[in-house]
Amino acid sequence: VQLQASGGGLVQPGGSLRISCVASRLSMDGYVIGWFRQAPGKGREAVSCIGYDAVSTYYTESVKGRFTISRDNAKKTVYLQMNSLELEDTAVYYCAVGPDSGSGYACYDSSMWWWGQGTQVTVSS
Repeated sequence: VQLQASGGGLVQPGGSLRISCVASRLSMDGYVIGWFRQAPGKGREAVSCIGYDAVSTYYTESVKGRFTISRDNAKKTVYLQMNSLELEDTAVYYCAVGPDSGSGYACYDSSMWWWGQGTQVTVSS
């Protein structure tokens, strides 16, 4: 399984970015896909996850109402639309894949099986 994240960059506070994660050699059924981030000097945290049904989602409190996760199983791609970006959103963003039984999933980094290489998002004026 390979996960390729892209779309990061430099954006001003209040701006928007959309990052993408393309999965290869992976059947999308039965897997949750999540976005995690790690800011300088901090631990990695879960930002958002989406189940294989493309309906069930999880967002960490700090991004609710600003970020939207979506997935296109046919394209094996997951997106994270980030609006109203704040300085505190600056981090390396990683996509990861874990199991989704259909009756629920965990959105923790310890529950993920495969990881992408990360894409840098910098929010700065």
